[in-house]
Amino acid sequence: MDRFFKLKQNGTTVRTEIMAGLTTFMAMAYILTVNPNTLTAFGQIDMGWYSVFLATALAAGIFTIAMGLFINFPVALAPGMGLNAYFASVVLSSASTDHPFTWEMGLTAVFISGLIFILLTVTKIRQMLLDAIPDSLKHAITVGIGLFITIIGLKNSGLMTVGVEAGSDIPAHTFTDVLSFETVIHLGSLHNTDVQLALIGLLLIGILMVLNVRGAILLGIVGTTIAAILMGAVDFNSVSASEAKWIPDFTQINFMKFDWEGILHTGIISAIATFTFVELFDTFGTLVGTATRAGIMKDPQEGKKRVGKAMLVDAVAVTGGAMLGTSTTTAYVESAAGVAEGGRTGLTAVTTGVCFLLALFLAPVIALIPGSATAAALIIVGVLMVQSIKEIDFQDMVVAIPAFLTVTMMPFTYNIANGISFGVVFYVVLAFVANLLGKKKYDIHWLMWVLFVLIILRYVFLGSAG
Repeated sequence: MDRFFKLKQNGTTVRTEIMAGLTTFMAMAYILTVNPNTLTAFGQIDMGWYSVFLATALAAGIFTIAMGLFINFPVALAPGMGLNAYFASVVLSSASTDHPFTWEMGLTAVFISGLIFILLTVTKIRQMLLDAIPDSLKHAITVGIGLFITIIGLKNSGLMTVGVEAGSDIPAHTFTDVLSFETVIHLGSLHNTDVQLALIGLLLIGILMVLNVRGAILLGIVGTTIAAILMGAVDFNSVSASEAKWIPDFTQINFMKFDWEGILHTGIISAIATFTFVELFDTFGTLVGTATRAGIMKDPQEGKKRVGKAMLVDAVAVTGGAMLGTSTTTAYVESAAGVAEGGRTGLTAVTTGVCFLLALFLAPVIALIPGSATAAALIIVGVLMVQSIKEIDFQDMVVAIPAFLTVTMMPFTYNIANGISFGVVFYVVLAFVANLLGKKKYDIHWLMWVLFVLIILRYVFLGSAG
């Protein structure tokens, strides 16, 4: 075990890696129920809840284990949250049109985007991003993902609610209108059981971390779940629910359900382009952010090499996930939960992957884990990841402005790709102007210019969807 995963070399142990893997799984387990609900749009799309559940568990298990065994990387993969919502929205929005975009066509679009990623990875174009993007933006990506994770935790727990003020049925045109009527963010009700559980989790994990207890995040999740049971917030009736099967029925998988005849459908090109664009930056951001947090990037050359290899597994996972019947499978930001617990090698990923495969036999139990139990952990992980902000020189505006936009646009637009896009565009423009003025020489990799053009074209022709 030590030789295969190089545990001593990475300053870790079998126990630490397994605990980290369990922590990552607990932080990601919500996807087992959320993804089926999202892709089926709560029954409005006929993909089948259980079929998507099987695809989710299999895709997460198989490709997370592959990441651990072949790359020795502590990053887990699963169907991405942003892209599954986009997948469902495209299918639903076209359902009443003359040429509906079916879920089979959606899977086809995801499959094709995966093939594109494999090509980009094999030709090492994706890996070149590691050299092209300046260190300041890499650190900003880590911080932005930390805030993004925090937003996920706040929303899932109910600590943060997004609502509309009473009387807001008129458009907002002035600053006063925005303050008075526009959609605003509120603190959730402290009388809400989920909010109370999230606060219990935050306090429990926080105290354990202050006491330097190993496995603080995992123990916090377990403790919060126990508290939920004692408070009557866990529905045990879900164990006997008809759709929750103890023995996996693999005949229900939507395997290779592609629609090649509809490949030239009007909207499929846009869908493929959007899946490809968002996945490109989401994966880059997640891998670099998690690798930085794990200390893998301390040796730039070795770090870039490992992240480059991880990109190939990620690319194959996109196509593999589509074949199993789920939306884009990608590296998960929640992997940082395991990294925060000391996960440094592929044993962390293997542990997480095995848990996902075991979950196939525990479908009825999965529903017992309340979202508030993992929400607190995600918020704490955000605290850990924003520590990279100290590496950014905010006195240099050429560095500060792009970094700030990267950090803020991720959580506030709920999209990792948006943050990276704004950072790239503003860095190229500001660095170019600074170089023209001759005040200071800033390196602008030629690939940054390519990204600059592609990003502008993407938003001009495809808008901000996805």
